[in-house]
Amino acid sequence: MKPRVLTIANQKGGVGKTTTAINLGTALAAIGERVLLIDLDPQGNASTGLGIESRARKISAFDVLMAEASIVEAAVATDVPRVSIVPATMDLLGAEITLAAQRDRTHRLKGAIDALPDGAYSYILIDCPPSLNLLTINAMAAADGVLVPLQCEFFALEGLSQLLKTVEQVRASVNPALEIQGVVLTMFDPRNNLASQVIRDVRQFLGPKVFETVIPRNVRVSEAPSYGKPVLLYDLKCAGSQAYLKLASEIIQRERLLQAAE
Repeated sequence: MKPRVLTIANQKGGVGKTTTAINLGTALAAIGERVLLIDLDPQGNASTGLGIESRARKISAFDVLMAEASIVEAAVATDVPRVSIVPATMDLLGAEITLAAQRDRTHRLKGAIDALPDGAYSYILIDCPPSLNLLTINAMAAADGVLVPLQCEFFALEGLSQLLKTVEQVRASVNPALEIQGVVLTMFDPRNNLASQVIRDVRQFLGPKVFETVIPRNVRVSEAPSYGKPVLLYDLKCAGSQAYLKLASEIIQRERLLQAAE
């Protein structure tokens, strides 16, 4: 059985993209899924947030993209049961230049994922850099769907239309099966009237593509990465942890509805 591959992307930084990748992966694992996270961001924050120190990143996502290692060789087990990660290193900064001359430059990651043994993982989450570059295109070319974290603030809306155009371009050119899996509203502060207005606007614009679950602004979510832990391991009972568990359940429910429709 092939894994469901979700790319977590937004060209705007600071919207909770890596936080969502780490904690959604942990939440999916908590309800029984086998999860692989692929860190495609040269900053490597997802790797750090899952407790993978720099010296432990012997084989990285860069090696996978260069076809010098398989995902099986690069994947590192984390302290979270049923969650592994292909870590990132700063080498990824040079990946675009190296890949640009290759004929299969947009499909390197897809080839590596397709080579995985059947049943190795049920979900693969790809954490992208905050830009629409060749790394992000590789992630979208390999994905079944794009998950878009969107911060509940006015400026976040400006980049959304550009991201949706990029998804359409990728669908037209390299991955006809790509779809918007959904938009995840993040960093919601109920005391901020503008945040509530943003939620109304996004729901009006995208309708059912917006997940019902809203991720609150929560200090425990912000603290957890400094301990190399997902928030679900750092403080399971906090509002942020509970929201990511609800999001995982909602994603699985959507998957079942999609499968039933097929």
